[in-house]
Amino acid sequence: MMFANRTDAGRQLGAALSEHRGESLLVLALPRGGVPVGLEVAKVLDAPLDVILVRKIRAPAHPELAIGAIVDGTPPQLLLDDQIVAATGATADHIAEEKALQLAEIQRRRQTYRGGRPPPHTSGRTVIVVDDGIATGATMRIALRALAQSGAARVIVAVPVAPPEVLEIIRAEADEVVCLRTPEPFYAVGLHYRDFDQTSDDEVIRALAEADRAKG
Repeated sequence: MMFANRTDAGRQLGAALSEHRGESLLVLALPRGGVPVGLEVAKVLDAPLDVILVRKIRAPAHPELAIGAIVDGTPPQLLLDDQIVAATGATADHIAEEKALQLAEIQRRRQTYRGGRPPPHTSGRTVIVVDDGIATGATMRIALRALAQSGAARVIVAVPVAPPEVLEIIRAEADEVVCLRTPEPFYAVGLHYRDFDQTSDDEVIRALAEADRAKG
């Protein structure tokens, strides 16, 4: 059964997380596609919403394939999948170029989505990390690595769909994993949505503003 769109997936995911309502929660979404999912989760749980800025490091000649990911921070953190790096022939020069490109995009998104607003405090809170789905898990794993150093009391990964073998890896790095569907074989996240149009920067900004108003 397919999700109608990211809003539908977020509502279903929020319902699956409802036992956490009332805790000291923070919903962090991976932009851009994770944000409309995260908005619905935040609404259901009456929790604040923000973004965690992670970008995949793309394979040479296959930009849809992640060989790793990088997350905003001081310093930024880089995670590479050595097996995929070797299989795609990604060189050190390619990785350095990709890292610079993705850091520039992280900086642009930080300014676009937050302006001068500082990142949220995670210390002592239950952080729910949301995306519209997981494929290789590289971006989610680097997000979890960053949160592990942030003092969060508990980290929950929440996604509508993911391959079961990747979820096993994610479970080792999170306190809890909530995933609505784990199809086998798994081909692509978008195949599990009737509407999987690309989320725009404007949609992210509107979603964050809507969440702020709801908590205001």
